[in-house]
Amino acid sequence: MTFLLSLAAVFGGLWVLIWSSDRFVAGAAGTARHLGVSPMIIGMVIVGFGTSAPEMVVSAFSALQGNPSLALGNAYGSNIANIALILGITAIVQPINVHSKVLRRELPLLTGVTLISYLLITDLTLSRMDGVLLLVVFAASMTWTVGMSLRQPDDEMLREVTEELPAPDMPMGRSVWNLVLGLLLLMGSSRLLVWGAVNLAKLAGVSDLVIGLTIVAIGTSLPELASTIAAVRKGEHDLAIGNVVGSNLFNTLAVVGIASCIHPFRLDAEILTRDFRVMGLLTLSVFVVGWGRQGEGRIQRWEGILLLAFFIGYTGWLLFGVLP
Repeated sequence: MTFLLSLAAVFGGLWVLIWSSDRFVAGAAGTARHLGVSPMIIGMVIVGFGTSAPEMVVSAFSALQGNPSLALGNAYGSNIANIALILGITAIVQPINVHSKVLRRELPLLTGVTLISYLLITDLTLSRMDGVLLLVVFAASMTWTVGMSLRQPDDEMLREVTEELPAPDMPMGRSVWNLVLGLLLLMGSSRLLVWGAVNLAKLAGVSDLVIGLTIVAIGTSLPELASTIAAVRKGEHDLAIGNVVGSNLFNTLAVVGIASCIHPFRLDAEILTRDFRVMGLLTLSVFVVGWGRQGEGRIQRWEGILLLAFFIGYTGWLLFGVLP
């Protein structure tokens, strides 16, 4: 009975989390429009924050409830899923081309941020000071990205971002209602999801870290999967890969930074020797194929198959290596 209740909490929490994330994004974007914020800033910042809200809220509640391994597993596991699962499936559906100059400059930024994170966790701890540093780097990178976007308003990815904004005709009252309702449901469903995930880990005899890297990470990445496939099928290739790059930047810096400020981490050695190496390898691979050689990157269908196979192998390695 406890197992079924925990399982229902996880999947019910994930469903409400995804639904409330959409409401939150629509409400935040609508409210910003009424306050006179430019569409490009809404697309780059507000919508970008909103699509990563599930990871942020789940990791924050995990840290608050004394489960920092679940928080870190959610952040790093989401990064792995974003590249190997989401870009893998998307490239299989349709190969992805990268035209955007802004995006091509964000790819080395993501690689550099991943290196900074690695240096911070080599001592197997994440202190509050480390969390503050990650948040400062996040603020600086966002300021740099927005400034670069303002200097290149005709960039391909920025045009796609602006076109994909929620409908502009939502009244102010409804926008605020969606914003508040979405935020409240995000918090409630995150608590339910964390409770169920921790119980499942205990019942299955596995660590919070593994649950975070698998069930929770895949679940909180589902909004990116849906939006990325939809974008590439409409020919918005830069937006598709931009969703992944932006989400990974947010997870690596803001999600981990907020969680470690709430509850300092003592990391398991396997995070460094196994999971971070996998995340680093995938980050480097997406930088190489996304950057390209002739001013345009491309993720081929066969590369998508390799990414998806890699993700299945990694997930199997996690689960079969810890199940009793």
